[in-house]
Amino acid sequence: MDLWNFWNLRWLGVRYAPQPEHRPFLERAETQKDDEVIVRAAVLDRRESERFFGVNLARRGIQPVWLEFTNKCGRAFRLRQASLDPNYYPPLEAAYANHFRLGRRLISYGLLACLFLPLIVLLPFKLVGAWIANRRMNEFFQQHGLGWALLRPGAQLSGFVFTSLDEGTKQFCVRLIGAGGGKEFPFAILVPGLRVDHGSRQLEALAHCPDAIEVDEATLRQKVAEMPSCTHNRRGTTHGDPLNLVAVGNFETVLAGFGASWDETETITLKSCWRTFKAFALGSEYRYSPVSPLFVDGRSQDFALQRIRETINERLHLRLWATSLRFEGQPVWIGQVSRDIGVRFTPKTWNLTTHKIDANVDDARDYVLDYLMEGGRVARVGYVAGVGPAPKTAPRHNLTGDPYFTDGLRAVAIFSETRTSPTFLNWG
Repeated sequence: MDLWNFWNLRWLGVRYAPQPEHRPFLERAETQKDDEVIVRAAVLDRRESERFFGVNLARRGIQPVWLEFTNKCGRAFRLRQASLDPNYYPPLEAAYANHFRLGRRLISYGLLACLFLPLIVLLPFKLVGAWIANRRMNEFFQQHGLGWALLRPGAQLSGFVFTSLDEGTKQFCVRLIGAGGGKEFPFAILVPGLRVDHGSRQLEALAHCPDAIEVDEATLRQKVAEMPSCTHNRRGTTHGDPLNLVAVGNFETVLAGFGASWDETETITLKSCWRTFKAFALGSEYRYSPVSPLFVDGRSQDFALQRIRETINERLHLRLWATSLRFEGQPVWIGQVSRDIGVRFTPKTWNLTTHKIDANVDDARDYVLDYLMEGGRVARVGYVAGVGPAPKTAPRHNLTGDPYFTDGLRAVAIFSETRTSPTFLNWG
C-alpha cells in the first residue's frame, strides 16, 4: 500500500496497514528436500501474522504457514493444501473473516453520533473507508496466498497457506502430486509463544546421553519388562498410575508420529492455571492445559502430550520419560497413558479437585497403539509384561485414589521416520 492510500484510509477513520517487508519468521524456516524438489517452511506466530497481514488473524483462529518451493526437475507438481490442514482457509475466506464490519461500525458510530450530532457527518466516510480497506485486504491476501500452487518445471514458488491456529509445535505434511507420482515432506516447527513443559529440558541430549546402552530385540524385551511398573509421588513412597507404554524413536519422530491431533502441554504457571480454571468453569476446551507431574526414578516426565475432547474435563494424556536404553540407535522412552473422563473433588491435591480417570486403563493404552498404527508411523508393535494383572474385582489405585484395572501388559511401539505398515512383535 502506498503512502497516499495509507493516509487516505486514516483520514477515513480506518487503518489497514500490512507490512509485507516484516519477515523475521524466515529466520526460523526449515528445509526438506529430495533430488527434485526443495521445500522451505515457516510458521508465523501471533505478532508476526498481525504485522504482516495488518489484522489479528490469531483472534479468528487462523495461522499463516509460509512455503517456498524450488522445482529442479522437468515435471510439474501441485500442492495438496488439505495435507497441511483439512480445514484450511482460502485467501478470500481468511480475508473476509478479518474484514472491518460495516454493520457494526454503522451501529457503534451511529450511537456515538446520537450523543454528538456533528459526528454524523463523518459516518459516510467511516463506511466508505471500511469498504475500501476490505477490498484492499482481499487483494493483499490473494496476492500473498499460494492459491492453486502449481509448481512448474524449473520454477520457484512461494506464498502462504492459511491454516487453523496451533501453538507449541506445528505439525503438518506438505504433499505434492505430479505426473510421475507424489511426494511428501513432513514438518514439525516450533512456534514461539507457548511455554511447553519440555521447553527447558534438553530432550535430545537426555535421549543421547553418553551412558546409553545399545540393546538387541531380545534384550529390549527383557529390559522393558524389568522397568518400573508404576509412576510414584515425588518422594517415591507411593505408587501411582501404571507405566503401560514404551516408545522407541527420536523425540521429533515420536512427536510427528502422534501428529497434529495431539498437543503439547504448557508449564504450570499462574497464567496457565487461570486458563485451566476458566476452561473448567465454562466447560470449554484448553488444548495445552498443563498436566500434573508424576515421577519415575525420582524424575518428573520429560514431556507430555494430550488429546482433548470438547471440554478440558475429557482428554487422553500421555507422559514419557527417557531411559538409558537404545534400540537400533534410537532412544527408548517409558510412558504412562490414561483417559480423563471427568472432574471430582479430593483432599489429596492442593486445589481439592482432580481429573477422574477411566478405570479401564488398558483401553487408553490400546487406543494409543491403534492411533499410531492408523497414522502409519510405527514399524513394529507388541506387548510385554508390565505392572501385572489387576482384575475388576480387586483394582489398584493411583495417587489421587482413582481405581484402575488392567491385564498388566505394556504396549511397545517402535516408530518409523517414514510411512510404513506395522508388523507385530511376537513377544508372547
